Amino acid sequence: MSRGKLVRWGVPMAAVAVIGAAIGAGPVIAAVSGDPVLPERSAQQLLAEAAAAVQKDGLPPMSGTVLETASLGLPALPQTASAGSPIALLSGSHEAKVWYGSRDQFRLAVPGPMNETNVIVNGDQTWVWDSQSNTATRVKLAPGAEKTHTAPPTGPSMTPQQAAEQLLSKVGEHSVVSVTSNTQVAGRPAYELVLAPKEAGSLVQDVRLALDGETYVPLRVQVYAKGSAEPAFEVGFTQVTFSAPAPENFAFTPPAGAKVEEKTLGISKDEEKRDFAEGEVKTVGAGWTTVAVLPTPKTPAAPTQGQSEGQGQEAAAALDTVLRSATPVSGAWGSGKLIKTKLVSALFTDDGRLLVGAVTPEELTKAAGAK
Repeated sequence: MSRGKLVRWGVPMAAVAVIGAAIGAGPVIAAVSGDPVLPERSAQQLLAEAAAAVQKDGLPPMSGTVLETASLGLPALPQTASAGSPIALLSGSHEAKVWYGSRDQFRLAVPGPMNETNVIVNGDQTWVWDSQSNTATRVKLAPGAEKTHTAPPTGPSMTPQQAAEQLLSKVGEHSVVSVTSNTQVAGRPAYELVLAPKEAGSLVQDVRLALDGETYVPLRVQVYAKGSAEPAFEVGFTQVTFSAPAPENFAFTPPAGAKVEEKTLGISKDEEKRDFAEGEVKTVGAGWTTVAVLPTPKTPAAPTQGQSEGQGQEAAAALDTVLRSATPVSGAWGSGKLIKTKLVSALFTDDGRLLVGAVTPEELTKAAGAK
């Protein structure tokens, strides 16, 4: 991903590193009995059946309530009143309502203390409604940008489907995998796929992915840090219904008196080429110990494309807070500032690089010296 894309959506680097870790699968068969009882499956069987179910029918129509909880060990971040703010999602618990009718019908509602943010996709119409600012934003694709059938990003993965897609797309040989068949999520029997890194340099203890025993829909994703009894990051359904949502859930008309805006989502192919020319993201290492190396992000003087003024200010304030907690470090590779959380380490070097990964500080400094 180019630096421009990261800045545009204010994607938290911690979420990028946690969810972007490379993982793998093996043929470990579960032998755990209990209630509820599902037919035993090996990891290979479970992944194959889940992929086949999605490939054949896609996700079934559904609706439910999702709870996202993050306890990454970050310093206290600036308070924000924005529902669904990427910065807010980096700590605490946050609830969202999800409706899914088809690939072109999706709605995500993130309530706040005194407001609510909605993302509504209905055919070729995409709206973002922010009740706090009384603003309805119609989202369009940039000229020449490739169309996708997903909602625009709102920060860390807010549905289990989004998180699971990223996890399962990187199956390789870097994990020890096991499966249990006696898990319950949102009152439904589920398989739990447990992926543990083989590499000692990873901060991740394991990732646990719960798949519905009937539909294979991802119901919950949990990421555990080494030495922790509770997940450092979790997103999962607390209630789910597999039936078609009413059509009115996807209908949206800006309320009378609302401010109506229009923004462009994505970048054109020419802009993407320019972004990479300015500074490509490189990677060092493999599997769970992969380290991303990119130019140190600069705080924009004005909101970038796809980013509101409030989001830009929140991101700048959060970055400033995190940097104040950094530890000065140096070595044969040079000098810089180190930040370590339960799941993510980041190194800001004085020569203008940012190295980040779900790895120990030793892995980061090793990557910093790599040619």
